[in-house]
Amino acid sequence: MFAEETDWYLPWMDRVRPVVRRLAERHPERTVFTRFIPAARAGDDTGTWRRYYERWRSMTVEQLGADMVRLVPELEDLSPPAAVVDKSRYSPWYRTGLPALLQQWRTDTLIVSGGETDVCVIATVLGAIDHGYRVIIVTDALCSSSDAAHDAAMRIYHDRFNEQVETACAETILREWR
Repeated sequence: MFAEETDWYLPWMDRVRPVVRRLAERHPERTVFTRFIPAARAGDDTGTWRRYYERWRSMTVEQLGADMVRLVPELEDLSPPAAVVDKSRYSPWYRTGLPALLQQWRTDTLIVSGGETDVCVIATVLGAIDHGYRVIIVTDALCSSSDAAHDAAMRIYHDRFNEQVETACAETILREWR
């Protein structure tokens, strides 16, 4: 739904998909793809999410079709062995199996890529910080619908969370990854 010409289309995604693929190919058995699953129908959710899907009715599963919430083909063929965690909120830490999976894997470091830099990625990063993980953001494997919001989020990562968040390009991460 983010890679196609929908209301939530992310034009940058075409540029970052090959980079995300290269990262995931390095250790697919230790890779987690989080997949945002919108409400089935407008009005199905609660609280402000109900209003959100009234506004974004076109982005419900009913309107999009189930195929639109699949992973992009470049990543889908890596799962399995890569894990897929479905989420209904921006954060993958809310009502998902992610914390248990990472605990089972005895993970202490998360390498974060994806979209949007200023929405789901920031929710992922803040949750990871709260859980005490070392967080490395892949600067050339992020996408957003807004240059200004992406740049602001990157400033927050560098300036506000510089003790808890590291950033590096994919080439550096792949060279150093053991």
